Amino acid sequence: MKHVLLTGATGFLGSHLLEALLTHGYQVTILKRSTSDTWRINHLLGRVKSFDVDQVTIEDAFNTQKVDAVIHTVCSYGRNGQAAHEVVETNLMFGLRVLEASILFNTDTFLNTDTLLPKYLNVYSLSKKHFAEWLRLCSKNIKVVNLKLEHMYGPRDDTAKFVPWLIEQLEQGAKRISLTEGNQLRDFVYIDDVVSAYLLILQKADQLSGYSEFDVGTGQLTSVRDFVTKIYDIYKKKRSDSITQLGFGDIPVRDGELMSLEVDNTELKRLGWEAKVSQKKGLESLLKAVL
Repeated sequence: MKHVLLTGATGFLGSHLLEALLTHGYQVTILKRSTSDTWRINHLLGRVKSFDVDQVTIEDAFNTQKVDAVIHTVCSYGRNGQAAHEVVETNLMFGLRVLEASILFNTDTFLNTDTLLPKYLNVYSLSKKHFAEWLRLCSKNIKVVNLKLEHMYGPRDDTAKFVPWLIEQLEQGAKRISLTEGNQLRDFVYIDDVVSAYLLILQKADQLSGYSEFDVGTGQLTSVRDFVTKIYDIYKKKRSDSITQLGFGDIPVRDGELMSLEVDNTELKRLGWEAKVSQKKGLESLLKAVL
């Protein structure tokens, strides 16, 4: 049985990873804060060791038992008015502290959660890319796997993010949801498929060495307009009395908006991964869970 230390366990991705790790028989230690909202994982807390990093040192979590692998998912998007230095503190400095402890205690593998967004798009992407550069530098001391994720969706996501916000607008009976034309292209990947990528890499970590990077996405780009329309159509089947209109074109595209990106999942597929949840099935599962 491998011992995994998981950061960000109270978040969207982290909570799904925690559930999957325990289901697959891993022993898990989590790092959180004493003030963290644990609503996503309350049913799992009795099965894990938990360390509050605002009350104890990160090293304490490594001291009691050897950690075989770290899965690092903590991040700050800067959506709640955080200053740039606060985003950097979370996305770079905290990550470095966990990385240094991993090296100090001879952890075998460090799995990092990165983004496919361009480096200079915003403070979030810049801080994530800076940490990836540090990971590459330190990979001579620990095996590093950097997973660059595209747009995840699924149950228990943060309501400030686009898909939950859209569903919330529908549920609140908004007369019209103001949107751009929706021509942006994204690779929407269901949370279960993202989790399966992490599990596969844990299983095959022995085949990797040094520093590895994998794009995590379906490999298929969908326009935001098509994706939103699919959500709306599925929602209407469940709430046939909905009067909400989708206001495509009501608002302009933001300055600097990324209209498309490249996702190359070739290396991940070569390792044995594939996206198994179709967009239709994923959206149906999401709406079933939240409605």
